[in-house]
Amino acid sequence: MISTKSTETTDQTEWFRSVVQQYEGPLTRYAARITGDPERARDVVQETFLRLHTDDASRFNGHLAEWLYTVCRNCSLDVQRKEKRMRPLSESRALDDKSPAPGPASAAEQKETVLNVLELLAELPSNQQEVIRLKFQEGLSYREISGVTGHSVSNVGYLIHTGLKTVRQQVKSNSKAPIGGSRT
Repeated sequence: MISTKSTETTDQTEWFRSVVQQYEGPLTRYAARITGDPERARDVVQETFLRLHTDDASRFNGHLAEWLYTVCRNCSLDVQRKEKRMRPLSESRALDDKSPAPGPASAAEQKETVLNVLELLAELPSNQQEVIRLKFQEGLSYREISGVTGHSVSNVGYLIHTGLKTVRQQVKSNSKAPIGGSRT
């Protein structure tokens, strides 16, 4: 006869595996953006999952993603404070996340557009960059972003709106510049 404790342990192990499988990649990307280093990001994510494993799963009450991103963010910021340096996301890492393009001309145009938008995004204040990335690259809701960053839900909406408006205006003004002309 199989004991209840053995069944619970197996269920917890399977739950933990599924959480790691679902969130490891997104958390690593998120931590890498904060720390600027993929190796440190992996360490941060490992620490995040270690804390998840030692914590009581019943306290998450449907807020697991928010809890994971909050712990990951805090650990990343701790690493960043300790290192006192931050490197921007490299072009090659930025392009790793995009899907394959249908043709060379389209790929070149899309690459240029992505790089332009990433450059413009990097010029935004850090709080706008963070909420925009959490929303569009990680797919979190405003409420989850609020829980991760500590901003109110309405402030998250304002930061996203303001950041996107700024990027749109810059893209629009850059597209009106003559070929070979300088960007503003």
